[in-house]
Amino acid sequence: MKRLFSLVTLLFITTSVILSGCGSSNNANSPSSENAAASSGSSNGEKVKLTMGSWRTEDKAVYEKVFAEFNKQNPNIEIEFAPTKSTEYNTVLSTALQTGEGPDIIHLRPYAAGTSLGDSGFIEPINGLPGLDAFPADVLAASTGKDGSIYGVPMALNTVAIMYNKKIFTDNSIEVPTTWDDLIKVSQTLKDKKVIPFGFGGKDGWILSITQGVMGPAGYGGNDFTSKLLKGEKKFTDPEYVQSLQLMKDLTPFFPDKFMGISYEDMRTLFVTEQAAMYIMGDFDVAVIQSMNPDLELGVFPVPPIAAGGKPTVSTYVDGSYAVNAKSEHKEEAKKFLEFATSSEFGNLFANEMKRVSPIPGVTADDPIIAQFAEYAGTISTPYMMVTNFNSGNPTTKVTLENSMQALYLDKLNAEQVAEELQKNADTWFKP
Repeated sequence: MKRLFSLVTLLFITTSVILSGCGSSNNANSPSSENAAASSGSSNGEKVKLTMGSWRTEDKAVYEKVFAEFNKQNPNIEIEFAPTKSTEYNTVLSTALQTGEGPDIIHLRPYAAGTSLGDSGFIEPINGLPGLDAFPADVLAASTGKDGSIYGVPMALNTVAIMYNKKIFTDNSIEVPTTWDDLIKVSQTLKDKKVIPFGFGGKDGWILSITQGVMGPAGYGGNDFTSKLLKGEKKFTDPEYVQSLQLMKDLTPFFPDKFMGISYEDMRTLFVTEQAAMYIMGDFDVAVIQSMNPDLELGVFPVPPIAAGGKPTVSTYVDGSYAVNAKSEHKEEAKKFLEFATSSEFGNLFANEMKRVSPIPGVTADDPIIAQFAEYAGTISTPYMMVTNFNSGNPTTKVTLENSMQALYLDKLNAEQVAEELQKNADTWFKP
């Protein structure tokens, strides 16, 4: 599988260059059928070589440690971490799976993007896998298909909040805001002191949707509104949701100059280099921030409510699952890794080596920032519903939000019109 998959990848990249296209492609590497056959057979005690496909190219060193721990219990199963550029992962993976190829173990995208592969027969169901029952139903929902089949072991519980520079706050006698009005006052104080309040950019569409996903609940109220929306009792055009969009627009004065041309990497750089005081992002960026600036005094706080006495929130979603290729010649060996991925041993390794919030109950993180994210996730979270519930349709409702918010910031649409675009799109596919 591996060799053929590499050829598919090369063909895809070459074609992309020729067409000068820039699509969202998905890639995963895996052993070719002939290589997999030659690599072994566990029945006679020989070594089996598996490949793991992923979009997280930055995690290679960490997975070497993970596999070393796995091998202490499974010495005859060797796993190669073969990641692909995130923007190329989905398309290339899909291409490989459709030709009977792909990695043995797959980092499966969460919710509709991943479960659709399972529903199409490309992913092996893992119902009954030992350890799977430790996960809450809402976490397993990220890899559960239409017929109830479970296709993956949850990998990470992404938790998004507001990170901030403690030193900048202290130097300017600023306290962590507890209401939305406080947040606006803090932002204005920073701006008056010539400090960029928020490291933010609108060049990448996903940044717009994830930012609205974490800040928006201050306007629409979080879990109660979400529950009613999913039951059909509320709509995106209702005043609460329109208010959440207007709140995002109202933050414009506190974003960097020409922020619509600023990318994800550039906005993070503004925060890491201490030009910006706050950064709306998830726990998955903590390790990167700390590696780029070990001296940065990092803190995190939840999104404050509009009303005093209201409940602050953070937004959460499962960031992928470990899944088994239905065409793998070594499904049982691949499931051994998935079983390992349900253990507290794996969860602690994941949380502390990758500095991420683990979805495994009872796991604790040594890093105080990750521990704080995890505490928020367990107590005041609301779903990032554009990923958890509205990432379907053609285009998806999530993409519709991203495109409409770009228009909002370019003054081509107002908040009410953005809400109308969302509802119009959701009506084409969403059934409460």
